[in-house]
Amino acid sequence: MGSSYRCSNTVARGSASVYTAHAMTKKLFLLFIATLCSLPGSLTMSAQCCPQEPHIEKRQALWQKLQEEIHGVDQNLNGVMGLAIKDLTSNETFFIHPDEVMPQASSIKIAVLANLYLQAQQGKLKLTDEYVVRKEDLVDGSDIMLGLTPGVTRLTLRDLATIMVAVSDNSATNVLIGRLGMENVNAMLGSMGLNTTKLRRQMMDLKAASEGRENVSTPREMMTLLETIYRGKLLNKEMTADFMKVLGTHKESSLLQGLPDDTVAANKPGELEAVRNDSGIVFLKNRPYILCVMTTYLKDEKEGSAAIRKISALAYSYFDRVSRASEYGRVVSTK
Repeated sequence: MGSSYRCSNTVARGSASVYTAHAMTKKLFLLFIATLCSLPGSLTMSAQCCPQEPHIEKRQALWQKLQEEIHGVDQNLNGVMGLAIKDLTSNETFFIHPDEVMPQASSIKIAVLANLYLQAQQGKLKLTDEYVVRKEDLVDGSDIMLGLTPGVTRLTLRDLATIMVAVSDNSATNVLIGRLGMENVNAMLGSMGLNTTKLRRQMMDLKAASEGRENVSTPREMMTLLETIYRGKLLNKEMTADFMKVLGTHKESSLLQGLPDDTVAANKPGELEAVRNDSGIVFLKNRPYILCVMTTYLKDEKEGSAAIRKISALAYSYFDRVSRASEYGRVVSTK
């Protein structure tokens, strides 16, 4: 019995020792795994390091380069520039002096055109309403109207709008302002929250201009006006389409000169002494955008026009590549 007991006790102690050694081994293994997982570059950390969705840093880098290039144009300009760009797909914006009040010259005619279509939509007038040319309505800077026969030639309000946009005819613009009411144009702008954009005088009113009654806006507000119309928030679909058609009438424009010939855009340039502006929407397939460039205090107006042309080309280059590229930046051109 004693021998048997001692044998069983020995076996029991042996089994316990084996169990203890196994438990210790397991604990050491788990401790090793925990330590390994806590190390930088571990397998567990590697599995968690990468995002589920691809980053857009490549496109953001290209967007940043565009901004740097435009800043370069601004720095080389002997004058002051205000600028607003908006990507109508991503809603990204880029500004230079966005809230600086700038003289608009003929670019203010965008607001006049917008109010014409708004009043037509409201039933206050018709785009087909007729106007008979009057000698007393004619002013300088009216390449078309000055060639028409007073008392005989009849034009619709839409005809006047087309002439206003295509050749920036000042007489046509003044007739429209008289028909619309300057206060109604400004009331529309105010209702849109564009409190700085003001139509303060008719075209070629040098007395009003000398008194400081300038037609003004800011890059941000002009961009907002164009976007509001583009998004269909001011006019219905039919009116918006015709507004863009008229604003898109071919014209001499630094903004357009920076684009390929087949590009569709709706814009209005403006020129005064020491001032060159151009604001519009470029309807690039898959990537439309707004570009508003305003320059003032120019020593040489030709430099202002060249700056607008250069910025327009830079912006188009960026948006064109993005419009045709995959999320990885690969462009596959169709032939």
